[in-house]
Amino acid sequence: MSLSLRLPLDGGLETYQLTGTPIAQGTYEPATSRLAFAAAHVVADPLGDNSPGAPAAIDWEHTLAFRQHLWSLGLSVAEAMDTAQRGMGLDWPATKELIRRSAAEAPTRVSGAGGGSGAGGASGARGADGADRASGAEKRIAVGVGTDQLGAGVHPLDAVIAAYEEQLALAEEVGAQPILMASRALCAAASSSDDYRKVYDRLLSQSSRPVILHWLGSMFDPALDGYWGSDSLDTSADVVVDLIAENAAHVDGIKVSLLDASKEIALRKRLPEGIRLYTGDDFNYPELIQGDGEHHSDALLGIFAAIAPAAAAALKALDDGDLTTYEQVFAPTVPLARQIFSGPTYYYKTGIAFLAWLNGHQPGFGMVGGLQTGRSLPHLADTFRLADAAGVLTSPELAVDRFRKLLIVGGVDA
Repeated sequence: MSLSLRLPLDGGLETYQLTGTPIAQGTYEPATSRLAFAAAHVVADPLGDNSPGAPAAIDWEHTLAFRQHLWSLGLSVAEAMDTAQRGMGLDWPATKELIRRSAAEAPTRVSGAGGGSGAGGASGARGADGADRASGAEKRIAVGVGTDQLGAGVHPLDAVIAAYEEQLALAEEVGAQPILMASRALCAAASSSDDYRKVYDRLLSQSSRPVILHWLGSMFDPALDGYWGSDSLDTSADVVVDLIAENAAHVDGIKVSLLDASKEIALRKRLPEGIRLYTGDDFNYPELIQGDGEHHSDALLGIFAAIAPAAAAALKALDDGDLTTYEQVFAPTVPLARQIFSGPTYYYKTGIAFLAWLNGHQPGFGMVGGLQTGRSLPHLADTFRLADAAGVLTSPELAVDRFRKLLIVGGVDA
């Protein structure tokens, strides 16, 4: 079949000929120089009622197969995060089942990979108590621990803590590393940074293993504006550093999604020894993961779900000390990532599901909560072009056939 189709462009149509070369497929071992998590999306059941406000109906077969795809590429899975539409279509009952099913299938890895601390890159990250935080084998999955069972509105701090504790108990039950997600309920309830400290001190003291903290900027969720008790990112960073320093034995690292490389680098330099910074910067990840020779970031990224073969190949090159290949593989994925995560940023999930559909990882372009409508056909057309240029359309013939049908349904003569 012809690898061309007519795509929307500037209010008209252009004939677009695919030119990209798909990145070679294969299996990879987990990277040794960095820890790398891909935040995975969920596949909607095409026969379910996934209209806005309805309980999430999930296609479990393809949802779990996508996680196996990520694991086969050497990536670990960050489960039930905002990429999986937490707070945007994925309800708590479905989240519980997702966590249990994914954790049951997660392979194990010998921990200690990742080049040691995110702060300094020293080998063998350790807590403040000197205990090796990376010993033995552990599941290649971390799960989001939040408060979304509370629903909208303002709740007492004790209710916020209880909600977190319920979800933390589930992470403990399934043997997955907890990610203490930024909480809309906590942001609404807290009157100062002291309230955040109260909640996090309580939770960190209860976890049986070091957790990953989570700082999600308001561009990802406007309800999180002023998280950590201040509108100033610098003041918030002070709160975060103090919190981690006083609980270092209970903290593996912090995932930072501010889309501001300078803020991430400044925070990374201030973290106590042995504490990782997991970049969630879907705009600047190549430079942040590579680091500056003294400090680097590990990775916990939604874009890795969309560019998984490229991420695996780039991380392998980094392990091999081949920075030329690392840069060559990652460079064309950055314009794609900036497109997918363009404003309104919280609709990036639509782009993740779109590429999964184009690449044959799910039967239809549907999402829980009807979120497939979050991006326009012109936006998706630009995403398609950039995915081709990045080499992440793994089956170009299938991608062309599927997108052409979507365009026709949308009224475009493709």
